[in-house]
Amino acid sequence: MADRSLAHPKYWPSWLGVGLLIGLTRLPYSWQISIGRSMGLLLHKVARSRRHIAEVNVRLCYPELSAQDQAALVRQIFIDNGIGLTETFIAWFRDPTWLQDRTEYRGFDKVREATAGGQGVMLLGAHYSMLDLAGALITNELRVSVSYRPQDNPVMNYIMERNRARLYDECLTRKDIRAFIRTLKKGNVLWYAQDQDFGRKNSVFVNFFGHPAATITATSRIAKAGNALVLPITYFRKDDNSGYVIEVHDPLPIPSGDDVQDAQVANDFLEVQLREHPSQYLWLHKRFKTPADSSQKKGLLYK
Repeated sequence: MADRSLAHPKYWPSWLGVGLLIGLTRLPYSWQISIGRSMGLLLHKVARSRRHIAEVNVRLCYPELSAQDQAALVRQIFIDNGIGLTETFIAWFRDPTWLQDRTEYRGFDKVREATAGGQGVMLLGAHYSMLDLAGALITNELRVSVSYRPQDNPVMNYIMERNRARLYDECLTRKDIRAFIRTLKKGNVLWYAQDQDFGRKNSVFVNFFGHPAATITATSRIAKAGNALVLPITYFRKDDNSGYVIEVHDPLPIPSGDDVQDAQVANDFLEVQLREHPSQYLWLHKRFKTPADSSQKKGLLYK
C-alpha cells in the first residue's frame, strides 16, 4: 500500500508524470523507440553537464577515434540512453512477456546447471543502457534477486519498488551486503554490478581503457562468502532496434583470493563488451571521478 503522504498535492505533478509514462508504454513498440531516440537527442542538446561527462569519457576511452567520430559517438550514447529511458518505463509498467518474442536468450543453461546443484550464482552485469528492461526480461527465464539504489523522488521510488517487487524474488539496497550473501548461500541468483565509481573506500585502482579506475572489491567478497559462481551477463539492443540479445557468458575466475586481480578481470571483460557496443553504456557517469592519487581532488578530469 502506498504511503498516504504521497497523495499530498505537492506530489500531483509526479503522479501526472506517472500517468503519462504508463500511456507511453501502451504505444506501439516502434513508436516508443522513436520517442526514446528523440528524448536522447533533446538531452544531447540541453544536458550540457552530462554531455561534457560523456565527451570526457569518450576522449579518455576511445582516443583512436577522430574528434568527429568521438562527437558522433557521444551523440549516439545519448540516443541509446534515451531509448533506455523508454525501456525502463516498459520494465516498470508492462508485463515482461510483452517483448519475449523480440528477445534472444543465450547461455542461460549455465545458470540452471549451477543452481540445480545448489550453488548460488552471481550474474555480474553492468550499466548498459537497457539495464532495467534487461532485468525484467531475465525474469522470463530465471528467478533472480537484484540490488538497487533508492530514488530521490518519493513517488518514483514507490513506483520503482512496487514494480520491481512484482518481478524479482528480492529487491535489496546496494549496501545490504549481508542480504546478498544470504541469497547466494540459499543457492539463488543475484544480479549485481560493480562498474561505477563509489569512491576510494572499499575500492582498488585497476586498469579500465588504459586508465586507473576506482573499482569496488565487494564482488569478490560477496562471491566468496556466498560460495557463488560468478557469471558475467550482457544485454544489448540489436543494431536495427528490432529486439534484444541477453547472454550469460562463461564463468569468471572470481574470487581468486586477490581482490586486485578480480577487479581487473571484471574490468577487462566489460571493456571487451564496450569496444563492441560503445554507445550502449552509461557513459554519462563519471567513471574516473576518483583519482588514484589521493592528494588530488575528485572529478578533476571532468572540469
